[in-house]
Amino acid sequence: MTDTPNLDENSFQPVSPDRLSPASRSSHAPRILILYGSLRERSYSRFCAEESARILHRLGAEVRLFDPRGLPQVDTDDPGHPKVAELRDLVTWCEGMVWSSPERHGAMTGLMKSQVDWIPLSLGGVRPTQGKTLAVMQVSGGSQSFNTVNQLRILGRWMRLLTIPNQSSVAKAWDEFDDEGRMKASPYYNRLVDVMEELVKFTLLTRDIRDHLVDRYSERVESRAELSARVNQSKAAGGA
Repeated sequence: MTDTPNLDENSFQPVSPDRLSPASRSSHAPRILILYGSLRERSYSRFCAEESARILHRLGAEVRLFDPRGLPQVDTDDPGHPKVAELRDLVTWCEGMVWSSPERHGAMTGLMKSQVDWIPLSLGGVRPTQGKTLAVMQVSGGSQSFNTVNQLRILGRWMRLLTIPNQSSVAKAWDEFDDEGRMKASPYYNRLVDVMEELVKFTLLTRDIRDHLVDRYSERVESRAELSARVNQSKAAGGA
């Protein structure tokens, strides 16, 4: 059971506990970006996002909310569009994210998906989301559902985000916020605090080692193969 002939020994790295403990820890406030998926004037997903921002601030985080108004549909405009550039700059800046979407027709909204679709897997040779933390939330007009948070988790995994275990799903959202858009005291509010607390903990725990956490054997093998091909190509050209 110890024979592994297919392993590339030059790319294989045993897991070291020491590499999971950073020599020094960042001291700045954790940087959290919040995205929400509705443009309605009375948007409960935005209210949830704003309530999350208040809680995160109390937990010591630096928080920014992206206003999606004016964001073009994916592939209809140049990535240099000001709103696209703003979104990408914020994703590069942050160390963790919150995604808050309504559930519409049993799924996340197109606006929520469009924001994520504008975030590239690679930007200037850097993966802007890889290894950062993510909390997912949804609001529903009817009974409690988890369709949207489940979809957001799939997106988070695809974007190589470290999605925290806890999540928030607010049912009958129209009854959970007052006239000023503030969330009422309730078990839903308590769960929201739980999620934000957990997000800050996971962000502080992983932000200094995130590159190591998502360093993959398959990609190290591929990188070595590409390097070898380039070197051999250079040698062949020199020999000619």
